[in-house]
Amino acid sequence: MTRDPENASTPEDEAIASGEEAIAPETHAIAQYFNFAELNTNLRTEILAGITTFVTMAYILVVNPGILSEAIFLQESGDLFSELVIATGLSAAIATLVMGLYAKYPFALAPGMGLNAYFAFAVVLTLGIDWRVALAAVFIEGIIFIILTITNLRAKIVTLIPDCIKHATAAGIGLFIAYIGLSGSTETGGAGLIVANPATTTSLGDLSNPNTLMAIAGLLITSAFIARRIKGALLWGILATAILGWILQIAPPPQGLIGIPAAPVHLFGQAFLGLGEVLKMNIWQLLSIIFVFFFVDLFDTVGTLTGLGIKAGYINEKGEFPRVNRAFMADAVGTTAGAVMGTSTVTTYIESASGVSEGGRSGFSAVVAAILFALSILFIPFLQAIPAFATAPALIIVGVLMMGSAAQIRWDDPAESIPSFLTISIMPLSFSIAEGLAAGLITYPLIKTFQGKFHETKIGLWILAALFVLKFAMR
Repeated sequence: MTRDPENASTPEDEAIASGEEAIAPETHAIAQYFNFAELNTNLRTEILAGITTFVTMAYILVVNPGILSEAIFLQESGDLFSELVIATGLSAAIATLVMGLYAKYPFALAPGMGLNAYFAFAVVLTLGIDWRVALAAVFIEGIIFIILTITNLRAKIVTLIPDCIKHATAAGIGLFIAYIGLSGSTETGGAGLIVANPATTTSLGDLSNPNTLMAIAGLLITSAFIARRIKGALLWGILATAILGWILQIAPPPQGLIGIPAAPVHLFGQAFLGLGEVLKMNIWQLLSIIFVFFFVDLFDTVGTLTGLGIKAGYINEKGEFPRVNRAFMADAVGTTAGAVMGTSTVTTYIESASGVSEGGRSGFSAVVAAILFALSILFIPFLQAIPAFATAPALIIVGVLMMGSAAQIRWDDPAESIPSFLTISIMPLSFSIAEGLAAGLITYPLIKTFQGKFHETKIGLWILAALFVLKFAMR
């Protein structure tokens, strides 16, 4: 329900009319700045909501460094995991703080799942792009987002891409993430559920391997938490699996719980060094990388904000979302700041719905989550000891959750089903989000034309398809 303070006599009357329990108004500075009275909330509720959102999202503090470090470790000597924890925590804190103080929404942001996998496995490992150059591409994407948000062009771009391709992209990224979790090498502590096979390309791994058994146990534990709808299920699943591995001596336990973090000197500002190398890259390769970062972040943010806005009652009957450009700006600033600190694209998290469900309605709950993200960097010794087999189940479950987007595709329409299927299947099989996206955007306008519906495709979509065809032709 959308609240209009001009038409409601008091918050209590409004709450009664909507069937909610009225909350006694507060008059302190925080309540006034965040409009607690108009939103029928209070300080206690907002603090609880912020803590709930943080707990639900905290798995990213382990998973994101784990994914990014796999790429950076191969190009750099030394242990950068702790620096990646700092980059993850601080970029999430900055973006979420902007969301809370500027946009005044109870939504939290952090480096996005899927985009971190694309950064590490597709751009750095598969294409062989230096990680500094990849950070520069993320930085450029953030600057583009800031410009598009200021000029209000971001919302217009959203209308260009067919809905089925948006949903297929989310589902394809889900499969890609799950595949990464399933195929992690046991030599580095990964699950090893799927392994390379010269005869069949891939096959089931060695189920007697301790790491693989722990990953299976972790998947069952996490699934149980999800089934019981326990808040923070992914985080608790990671912790439970890690603790079990420590008890069974399959992985070494942490040497400490809290430590003063060292300065992230090997990551901070490396995006600027990468900018100097960007101009030396193949222009089509550079545009392809930036476009995927841009596209996935754009539609992931739009879809997430829309879903959260509906759940929290911010979107009215006309579909209007007040201050949405401010929410977009939080995403853009977070991405730009995150690249400078050394992490992949920052985006709004659907897990923010957990805080909204606890009654969070103002930006103060986002401020609380931001503070907790900043404090989390003190726990690097503990986070560093969490083995890869403990995070693999979280990746698989995230894939399950993202696959839900496929239900929005009209599978009885070939113009939607064929491009969507190609998008979803090619992403994990080619180990590239960009290739899957390209397949969908090329085939969609063609099949629409085969149906005699050329007029239903926008000229901008044909331009995108032509650019992807040209990219493939020049490989």
